[in-house]
Amino acid sequence: MDLAHSPWQAPLIWRAAQALARGTVALLARLEVTGDLPASLRDRPLILAANHISPFDPIVLTAACRQRRIAPRIMATGGLFRVPVIGAAMRAAGHIRVDRGTSAVHRALDDAAAAVAAGAVILVYPEGRIGLDPGLWPERGKTGTARLALACGAPVIPVAQWGSHEVLPYQAPKGLLGGVARALLRRPTIRVHFGEPVPLADLTPGRPGVARLATDRIIDALTDTLAPLRPDEPDRPRHVDPGRPVDTSRSHRRRTAAD
Repeated sequence: MDLAHSPWQAPLIWRAAQALARGTVALLARLEVTGDLPASLRDRPLILAANHISPFDPIVLTAACRQRRIAPRIMATGGLFRVPVIGAAMRAAGHIRVDRGTSAVHRALDDAAAAVAAGAVILVYPEGRIGLDPGLWPERGKTGTARLALACGAPVIPVAQWGSHEVLPYQAPKGLLGGVARALLRRPTIRVHFGEPVPLADLTPGRPGVARLATDRIIDALTDTLAPLRPDEPDRPRHVDPGRPVDTSRSHRRRTAAD
């Protein structure tokens, strides 16, 4: 697929939302953003692949992207698009609806591919849900992000984040007020790091198993990018959310050279 070199122009409503997100995060936490897009990829279509640990993640990533002068189109769950006002705002901002668990989910990949071809940066959560790993490490990913990258040839940049789980609980809006109150008092540090592009150029699209291989490389890259953000929490997070269930069925095993 030929990729447009002129960047997608974010609507005013989306640029305003990014400014609002930056102010919201600054009120509740200390945001530290490190890393950046390589100069050679600036103003080109990209796929940002982020880990997902909290309902607060979209606001954090929106603020972090604003600091790095990126206005991505977010692939978001279809439920948000059905919420009055919020859904209309997301459509106006150019975000992409993902109806997981339905036959319409494939439409999201087509919409994302068209957006990349038009010069947009796409932000996606390759895990496909807020992770339930007991250590809050990235789970085994869904193959949609990899299939999108292989189909359109856009580079994949891992974006790791840590600390947003200390602001909003897993069950939000249940417990939202308590979480916000604690954050206002403690102002936890939230770290976001833009990593190096994931090496996918050697993979042949359409070859059996290649989407799974590419997905594992993306999750490996996310794990490696996340590790330096939590050096004193290598196994389990210090902050434990009692409302978050634990599910080890999708735990990710990092690939080795022998795999």
